Amino acid sequence: MSGIVLLGLRILAAVALYTFLGGILILLWRSLKQEALIISSKQITSIILQINSPNEAEYNIKYNQNKIMIGREPDCDCILTHTTVSAHHARLSFHHTHWWVEDLLSTNGTKLNDEPLITPTVVVIGDTIKCGQVEITILNNSEEYSVTGARQ
Repeated sequence: MSGIVLLGLRILAAVALYTFLGGILILLWRSLKQEALIISSKQITSIILQINSPNEAEYNIKYNQNKIMIGREPDCDCILTHTTVSAHHARLSFHHTHWWVEDLLSTNGTKLNDEPLITPTVVVIGDTIKCGQVEITILNNSEEYSVTGARQ
């Protein structure tokens, strides 16, 4: 009789263990699904750049993408024609819920608020990025912005 009781306890322990492991797997699955929904629902915060280049009219451009290449080359998203700007001068990228700027080993360097940009750095509204002699100001990305002399 003790053999039957021992077998019953073993089966009960196995069922309890598998029920516990199944519950853990269900919790992990639900957690992963929730994280995926949160990540997929995060939208890129649009950014408005005010471009002030010597001998050119000031203009604004609004971007709704997660990477913005700044430079002279036609494949750049923000094309700056001034001779002090490198072909691929700097990059703005949106990750970790912030916009970041980084210098791409440009010839004349990139400055953020008149300080040399050495490592990728978070930018906020009002910051000024200087690529060569061209100044780019980060503007408030409200829907009520006006494009002044915009070039696309």
